[in-house]
Amino acid sequence: MIFDAFLLRALLAGIGVALAAGPLGCFVIWRRMAYFGDATAHAAILGVAFALALSLPVLLGSLIVTLAMAVAVVALARGGQSLDSALGVLSHGALAVGLVAVSFLAGPRIDLQAFLFGDILAVGWSDVWVIWGGALAVLALLAWRWRALLTATLNADLAVASGLRPGRERLILALALAVVVTVAIKVVGALLIGSMLLIPSATARPLSRTPERMAVLAVAVGCISAVAGLWGSFTFDTPAGPSIVTAAAILFALSLAAPAE
Repeated sequence: MIFDAFLLRALLAGIGVALAAGPLGCFVIWRRMAYFGDATAHAAILGVAFALALSLPVLLGSLIVTLAMAVAVVALARGGQSLDSALGVLSHGALAVGLVAVSFLAGPRIDLQAFLFGDILAVGWSDVWVIWGGALAVLALLAWRWRALLTATLNADLAVASGLRPGRERLILALALAVVVTVAIKVVGALLIGSMLLIPSATARPLSRTPERMAVLAVAVGCISAVAGLWGSFTFDTPAGPSIVTAAAILFALSLAAPAE
């Protein structure tokens, strides 16, 4: 019964992350925002240090810092800054400062590796509820703004002509990404969440003719990766988070051999 409970929690957590990361990852690919996902994820480590220093819940600290990172990146983009270089500085700077800050707070209650690579097998029911709550909130937001986000992504001029504000849609996407990164850090960790945003969506891309189908297939690939990764972790005694990403990478390699839609 104990085995069944922890495995069920891990499976539900992995599927919950896949539900939100799949469609959101499609926008990351369409907008060529791969580095943005990394920058937001790395900021989560700084959020961990922030939370521990102020005796706040780790989830709350990570959410505050990742949301701040999302707003900062969008502001830089609006200001005409070179986005690639700005993201590089913010991403690596946040990770480095976070790691240094955590080292000053290090103690027996801090498992830094769990934040970097995830510890899905240790999630509790409260973590599962948080992950699913965040995932469903992101899905609801994407469903509500899907057409607007898609229009702003494909053609900013068309979006303006349609009465939309591309900058606002960009901010909505950035904030949704921050929420997904925050809830996923316990599952695959800050260093691997970018992979779960990119790989399932990249796998679905050559198999899809419409954006909607790509989003659905990305979710399916993410869910299969979670199941296969957990099975591989249990069978071969490998780290669960990296095993999930490895399963996703294998599915991506297989998709390259499939005929394009």
